[in-house]
Amino acid sequence: MSKDTIVVFGATGKQGGSVINSILSDPTAAGRFHLKAVTRDVAKDKAKALAAKGVEVVTGNLNDKESLRPLIKGAYGVFAVTNFWEIFSAEVEVQQGKNIADVCKDEGVQHLVWSSLLNINKLTNGVLSKVYHFDGKAEVEEYIRSIGIPATFFLAGFYMSNVPGVSFRQLPDGKHALSMPIPDDAPVPLFAAEFDTGKFVKAIFLKRDTTLGKRIYGATKYSSPAEMVSTFQKVFPEAGKDARFNQLSHEAFKGIMASTGAPEIIQEEMLQNMRLMPEFGYYGGDALEPSISILNEPLTTWEEYIKQATAFTSLK
Repeated sequence: MSKDTIVVFGATGKQGGSVINSILSDPTAAGRFHLKAVTRDVAKDKAKALAAKGVEVVTGNLNDKESLRPLIKGAYGVFAVTNFWEIFSAEVEVQQGKNIADVCKDEGVQHLVWSSLLNINKLTNGVLSKVYHFDGKAEVEEYIRSIGIPATFFLAGFYMSNVPGVSFRQLPDGKHALSMPIPDDAPVPLFAAEFDTGKFVKAIFLKRDTTLGKRIYGATKYSSPAEMVSTFQKVFPEAGKDARFNQLSHEAFKGIMASTGAPEIIQEEMLQNMRLMPEFGYYGGDALEPSISILNEPLTTWEEYIKQATAFTSLK
């Protein structure tokens, strides 16, 4: 019996890589689906590692619509993700998404899973109008819906990988602090993208009839900064005894971003991304439980994540 082909874009990144790993490690999914991994360079180590696992690895250029046609032709499903942070252009990202969508439409793909996000400009009535990496993906979602492709929309939460060693680190005074420009009770939808994206996307593909047309939110739970610090204190009692939450002013946060070389437009983008959580809700206040209910395996908790985080290895 021949397998249904699923084309996975961003195959060597956190989301795409997780999709491939989850399908390969699940006998039901692996028995049904043949994986075609799209990457820009089949010669890099991550691509070779995928090929060694029996995955078909191919090259593709999201900026060249016609180059995508032979990759998608004959496929049952497609998982598509774009990377704003690689190009810093919502316009380019939107065009990349539309290129994938157009080819999926032309080739009769039966299930497109688009890695989307909410339109924050619309959600906040223009209060937060510069969260471009959300709004661009939302524009592509609207386009996909408008041209009638059978699709499901996966919305990843706040990456746990952005916390250890970045916003949660040791300060010059030797003490550890989680520093963010939000209150300590803000609801942060924590998500271990590299481990858990695939759990959601695999379930979406296996449960097409119940997920088609829906938005599936990818997060373990809403956790506050105060809860994140408390868990750190429990896992690392020695380092944690003096750990604290440090609420940054908006200007201080942008100043830190500026010190890393981020231009003003990105400083404001990231600040508004942070403001979204306490002011309007990352998912507009929606509950996570309906999305989590499609899974038959546990998600990665914040406690589990920090225990294996490279940035905290020396604290064990």
